[in-house]
Amino acid sequence: MTASSSSDGVQASERQSQMFFYIVAVLFNLCSIAQVLTVGLAHFYNPEWWNTHVWLVRGYSGLSLILLVWVYWVPFSRRVRSLTVSLPVLLGLQFLTIHLKFPLPLGILHPLIGFALFSASTSLVHRVWRTISPSLDEE
Repeated sequence: MTASSSSDGVQASERQSQMFFYIVAVLFNLCSIAQVLTVGLAHFYNPEWWNTHVWLVRGYSGLSLILLVWVYWVPFSRRVRSLTVSLPVLLGLQFLTIHLKFPLPLGILHPLIGFALFSASTSLVHRVWRTISPSLDEE
């Protein structure tokens, strides 16, 4: 009987950790959406929005590292792990394409990598939701 209650406690703890991971992934995704909106505002409306665009990436990029550590601490599928690993990699590529100067203007890849980052972030949110939602239905 104690083994069963101990097992239930571990499962509840894992489910709770997965829920918190989901919340952080959603927060990262919302920041990514805000990032896209602020660059659009800077380009089409008022260039002063660029400062907000830069401030946002400096503020939320740390969430990708938190998610990266977390995804190996809590049991998740290989797909969730690969999507999580892609976030800091894509952010690093974003940084490189904007700050490093090459004869070939790598800055042209910046919006494409940004789209890949948004896509990976959105896919991560959906995958994690599908992981945790069956356990929510059981309650």
